[in-house]
Amino acid sequence: MKVSADRIQYSTHSPNAFIRSYWRQLLPEWSLPVASVLLVLQRCPVDLLDRTTATEIYKDHLRQQFLSLGGAVVWALQQANYPAAVFDPRTGCPIDSQPGELRLDDVAVVRSLLGYATIVQENCSVICHPQWRGAVYPSVLVSSAAPAIVATVAHSIFDRAVAGQVAGQVAGQVAGHPALRSVCRLTG
Repeated sequence: MKVSADRIQYSTHSPNAFIRSYWRQLLPEWSLPVASVLLVLQRCPVDLLDRTTATEIYKDHLRQQFLSLGGAVVWALQQANYPAAVFDPRTGCPIDSQPGELRLDDVAVVRSLLGYATIVQENCSVICHPQWRGAVYPSVLVSSAAPAIVATVAHSIFDRAVAGQVAGQVAGQVAGHPALRSVCRLTG
């Protein structure tokens, strides 16, 4: 697990059994299978086990931050002709692809790939992180690129973000893509 500062951890893996078996039902437009999974764990200032207004605000902020950074990784991979997709942690659907019959459960993917325990409360599963406990927001990105390629791209983008070259906020809508403004800063 690569650590960027003390608030983001990420790692690249081969797909778990669910993604290997059902990638066509998750990403029906894809012609190549998923070869890698990028897990992104963001530390939340509050425990996600408690459903409060503050929790929902933090979850929305962390979701937007992931969509921005994940969008930059997807864009870079697509520029190298590798299909890649960010899955919306809120819906389980890919952001820029036609949704399939199935939804991706990011908590289940983290549990299967990292072996972290989960806690279920009020019909919501929460990762139990070894250091952050329930104060962790998981997210998933997939690609047909090999794990080493995704890891290299993620390392470059996430390290720049931590170094301050990306504000950590969603850039807004540009040409219909919520992450393009930050992508332009990353690659321009």
